[in-house]
Amino acid sequence: MTQAARPLDRYAMCLAVTLVLVTVQGGGASMALTLSSSAFASGGAIPKQFTCDAANLSPALDWNSAPAGTKALALMVDDPDAPVGTWVHWVVYDLPADATGLAQGMPADETLKNGAKQGVNDFRKVGYGGPCPPAGRPHRYVFKLYALDASTGLQPRATKADVFKAIQGHVLAEAQLIGTYQR
Repeated sequence: MTQAARPLDRYAMCLAVTLVLVTVQGGGASMALTLSSSAFASGGAIPKQFTCDAANLSPALDWNSAPAGTKALALMVDDPDAPVGTWVHWVVYDLPADATGLAQGMPADETLKNGAKQGVNDFRKVGYGGPCPPAGRPHRYVFKLYALDASTGLQPRATKADVFKAIQGHVLAEAQLIGTYQR
């Protein structure tokens, strides 16, 4: 083998390893839990209709690749940039393990049609409370999804702290999506 051929051989070997990894992952092996929205891109601006400045609708959310053994899911949405500290915008828990998303404009019901429960946000209301920051710099809104090996056993109207305590030791995987909003 000549010196000139060695870099090309290394490239071919790396390419072969990459193709094998893609094939194995695509072949049904466990993939990472993902969370996305058709309303905004990760790191992008949350449209006004999903805020207190307009319709205050919850955005559509989609997820996939919950790991084997998932028995329930939980979703929490926070603003870590709020002037008073982290502000809770939405708490949903005991989502069915086979759920793959939430539709836009979820009702503020304590129990959703799929059996999921909604907690109380920092606006002291059940359900989604959209971005509502003071004027100034953009705030980040962190949507965090947890795949759990057990349901929480909590009644509707739990707080984020209640849910977070209940899921400790039961988290199989997490995914997050961050959007921003500025007034």
